[in-house]
Amino acid sequence: MTIERVAVVGAGTMGNGIAHVCALAGLEVVLVDSDQGALDRGVATIGSNLERQRSKGRISAAERSGALDRIESATALQRVSQAGLVVEAVPEIADLKYEIFDQLDRFAPHDAILASNTSSISITAIASRTQRPGQVIGMHFMNPVPVMKLVEVIRGLRTGDATTETVMALSRTLGKVPVEVRDFPGFVSNRILAPMINEAIFTLMEGVAEAEAIDTVMKLGMNHPMGPLALADLIGLDTCLNILEVLHRELGDDRYRPCPLLRQYVAAGWLGRKTGRGFHDYDGGR
Repeated sequence: MTIERVAVVGAGTMGNGIAHVCALAGLEVVLVDSDQGALDRGVATIGSNLERQRSKGRISAAERSGALDRIESATALQRVSQAGLVVEAVPEIADLKYEIFDQLDRFAPHDAILASNTSSISITAIASRTQRPGQVIGMHFMNPVPVMKLVEVIRGLRTGDATTETVMALSRTLGKVPVEVRDFPGFVSNRILAPMINEAIFTLMEGVAEAEAIDTVMKLGMNHPMGPLALADLIGLDTCLNILEVLHRELGDDRYRPCPLLRQYVAAGWLGRKTGRGFHDYDGGR
């Protein structure tokens, strides 16, 4: 199956990044979000990120303008009706994803593949909300999408071979490196990453060291490009909390119990870079 048109549902950080790489690869893209303001911000972000790539010589001016011309935006979910692949990129809330997939199953072409960018929620459970479980799959892109090469391709219990092969091939077309993994809580990336971030937050809460010191130890001592607390701020502390709650609930293991300080920061609205404050302060351009 050849994919020529992609619909991306959700215009936030991950959604606009997925739309960006699809359009730059020559695919026609419709970016869907019920919030017109979010759509406008998403399209503006794509434009500025493409311009950054052009200014660094990574793409030409013609490639930038061509990618932008291939992206249209819509507030109605019915606009997925001509897509060969729909990628859902809404917040990491299971009930919200289930509701979206129930609607996508009705609006998308009968032969379309329905993919979720979920970072922890069961693909099998999402697929069960549709009449096409063999055509439902996980495409977990990494943030920031235009830069990071990895795509975790997650097969649900009933995901078909043809669906998997099509998504693996498309991921390569996007310039990504797809890795097939089983449908298990947290998959590979967050099964390993989330406990590390959580332990860094416990280390901060218990007063072992300040945030900057914790991140410096991991960067210089473990050769990580970014410290775990700065990475949590980039991901979004609300997303980190959602992932840990899924892992804790589904695996029943207290090593995934979210740190109380993480819950407190989320309750305070300190969600990381997107709010200007998380474990680090981003006001003033930091």
